[in-house]
Amino acid sequence: MGDSEGPQGVRIRSAGAADAEVVARVHMDSRAGTMPYLPPQRRGHDEVTRWIREVVLTQCQVWVAERAGRIEGYAALEGDMLEQLYLRPEARRQGIGTLLLDEARRHSPGGLSLHVFQQNTGARAFYERHGFTVLDTNDGARNMENLPDMTLRWTP
Repeated sequence: MGDSEGPQGVRIRSAGAADAEVVARVHMDSRAGTMPYLPPQRRGHDEVTRWIREVVLTQCQVWVAERAGRIEGYAALEGDMLEQLYLRPEARRQGIGTLLLDEARRHSPGGLSLHVFQQNTGARAFYERHGFTVLDTNDGARNMENLPDMTLRWTP
């Protein structure tokens, strides 16, 4: 559970309730900035912050990636399911997502699953580079956005 420092002075640490507001902002900015096909966000920052604080932080192990005191991204793991991995749009392609993914893998040594939108080609390529394979595809009935998704799995 210790903090670890990675490239470009990025530090991975466990997230707490005090981080909820910033994590919610990262979540919303990432979705708005990198997934234009998503339906418009119906929930405001306060609602997303409450969800992060009351649901994500209580049901998942959550880590943030911090650089120079600023949270650049976060990951949330529930069991062996990577529920969230989001970065600020401007923090992408700098190795930060890999550091967060590595932390989640350390805490799920038997393997890791996740859902990704089929249209999210950037995320799909990222996970493919990290050894994930497609387990199944779905028409969107199982997600809130009703968009076709897929389950990916990494097995060590």
